[in-house]
Amino acid sequence: MDVKRLRILREFADRQSVGAVADAMHMTPSAVSQQLKVLAREAGVELLEQDGRRIRLTAAGQALVLRADEVIAAVDRAHEEMASYRTGNALVRLAMFPSGASLLLPAVLHGAADAGIDIEAAHLDVGYTDAPPKLAEYAVVVTHRDERTPSVTLPRVSVTELMREPLDVIVSLDSTLAERDSVAVSELADCDWISVEGGFPVDDVLLSISAITGVAPRVTQRMLDFTTIEALVAAGHGIALMPRFAVRHPRVKRLELRGVRAARVYEALTRPRARGAVGTVVALLVDAGAERVCASTASEKPGDGAPTAP
Repeated sequence: MDVKRLRILREFADRQSVGAVADAMHMTPSAVSQQLKVLAREAGVELLEQDGRRIRLTAAGQALVLRADEVIAAVDRAHEEMASYRTGNALVRLAMFPSGASLLLPAVLHGAADAGIDIEAAHLDVGYTDAPPKLAEYAVVVTHRDERTPSVTLPRVSVTELMREPLDVIVSLDSTLAERDSVAVSELADCDWISVEGGFPVDDVLLSISAITGVAPRVTQRMLDFTTIEALVAAGHGIALMPRFAVRHPRVKRLELRGVRAARVYEALTRPRARGAVGTVVALLVDAGAERVCASTASEKPGDGAPTAP
């Protein structure tokens, strides 16, 4: 079977339409369809079937995509090895959510340079369930989830946990709550909350806390930028749940939540059996996450307004 046609099949599995595959591979839709028909003849079975007005993979097509991942990974590793003999660096496309990138990316870029790997990094801020499809465009996708949410289990996605980041309540320094270092959720029932948009991990954690405690948060504003959320809290417009390592504003204080665990988990998504440079980048992400957690644990002391991790 031709590797190029296997790549086209894999693109179809990722993008779910001939037109999207054509755009991604700079081909015409008719050329994509023709190559998929040739691949079906090579395989000796139907790989696609009609599903209403769309087409989808048959069971045989889904099985072949899994093998295509293995073949393409092996070919990519061979290209990577030959590139190293030509003294060229391997290239890895990496997507990360913004606050995670600010935390981990600087150290990863240093390590990648030392390993002879060029990283093309990009911001990608999507809900947890929308992250796996982005592997059609990136070799590594770093995403985050509520720690109570099960990790994705998909046959074409490999998941590596990078770190756990506690979530704290932030309040204005002008608030009476700022005199404290911790707070129970029940004490926040009458507060206005500022949260991220629904479907993102921090809001998922807020909803989980509500389900556990029975205290429904009154969300008055929704923003996707943590800097904006901090500014609104600092100005006295409400309180917010924030990832511990993302808090920067000098006019807010972090309070540890008592009686409930609240955290987001960072994960790196890749294809199974990815080429060597991809595995190196994932290892660098793991190391960067571990170093950040260790640094935080060492620097924070109980009672100083920066509580230790629960």
